[in-house]
Amino acid sequence: MEIAKSQKMTKARYVVAIFMLGAIAINYLDRTVMSAATPTMMKELHISSTEMGWIMSMFFLSYALFQIPTGWLADRFGQRICLAVAVVWWSIATAATAGAKTISGLISARLFMGMGEAGVYPCNAGITAKWFPDNERGKVTALFDSGSRFGTAFAMPFVAWMVAMYGWQFPFVVCGALGIVWAVAWLAYYNDPERHKFINELELRYIRDNQMKKEGIDKTQPMKWYELLKYRNVKAMCLGFFCLNYAVYFFITWFPTYLVNDRGMQLTTMGWMAMLPPLCGIVVQWFGGWFTDYTYKRTGNLTKARKINLVIGMLFATSVTFAGFVESNTVAMVLLCISYSGLAFAGSALWSLPGDVAPRNMTSVLGGIQNCASNIGGFLGPIITGYLISTSGNFGTALAVSGVACLVGAFTYAFYLTELKAIEVDA
Repeated sequence: MEIAKSQKMTKARYVVAIFMLGAIAINYLDRTVMSAATPTMMKELHISSTEMGWIMSMFFLSYALFQIPTGWLADRFGQRICLAVAVVWWSIATAATAGAKTISGLISARLFMGMGEAGVYPCNAGITAKWFPDNERGKVTALFDSGSRFGTAFAMPFVAWMVAMYGWQFPFVVCGALGIVWAVAWLAYYNDPERHKFINELELRYIRDNQMKKEGIDKTQPMKWYELLKYRNVKAMCLGFFCLNYAVYFFITWFPTYLVNDRGMQLTTMGWMAMLPPLCGIVVQWFGGWFTDYTYKRTGNLTKARKINLVIGMLFATSVTFAGFVESNTVAMVLLCISYSGLAFAGSALWSLPGDVAPRNMTSVLGGIQNCASNIGGFLGPIITGYLISTSGNFGTALAVSGVACLVGAFTYAFYLTELKAIEVDA
């Protein structure tokens, strides 16, 4: 015992958090490639707005459908191998997109890419539940989920430059290779806390002593995955995240095209301007992660700590409605930055919910259920946006629909989501 007291606690969990951040950043980087390349691809391959909407949405279809299977596999066989396979899978599909010359070829590549990318968020939710005490979950969630903003923000000008200099195919190959490198490093470093070679007893005890639900020590699951769907909080999580994703995927899919077509920006200028909303989102999401943990520590009320972020964030996100109806590019960008920041503020609490609500050893599968429902919004959003652009000739109506989705999400989290606590299963 005296030896243990003299030891300095390791920080292996923070290295794990950086790996999770990297996985999400690469995940969204690979999505950003399609987004940045869309204007050029549409011209070179003679693809209409409606057709491109379907191409984009095929990714979200397979991404949504494979959330629950990959979440179940992660809880059953472990996040280490499942996340590595997922990253390698989607990286190969990303690189293969460069060889697609037809609409059917692009759709096939996007379907396979969505199947692979489906594993990352359910795996990260399960890793967070295993590796971090309850009072650090908000900050860690904000950190790894901010990888989506990193992948979108910092990659956009670089990807746009690669498209302009070397053609739209080149960045798909480069970004695919990056994922393979990450997967090799992940397999070399990661394991669950009790089996990890870089954690000491002090850190392990600190993690487990500060968890109400000690996940990952065994693999016993108290119910079938589909039984989770009967609980009100699970339904609220799914509906609220559906609304958030409908709005956020405008920024991931159609946003660069909006800046080029509706706002008249050149490709390279678009790349820099497209950085601004996700850059704001990174800062706000980190603040949101700190804020939800701080509120929980001060009040001891987990429901209040999460709901403040979710409701306020979604209300701010409704500002996207007005961006399509203002003349000034500057005012439009300010509104879009506010909207994206609101979505990020909500996101810092949103991915804490599976760990808060799931029964023991079912965090990844609940994360998969939540993300499956949310990405139905990701599937429908690009199609509806593409249709509205084709019929109206601009993005005004499409942005208004996104704003309405955010408002519905705010009401869902405010009034339909109830007390947050782990689902208890009768013996």
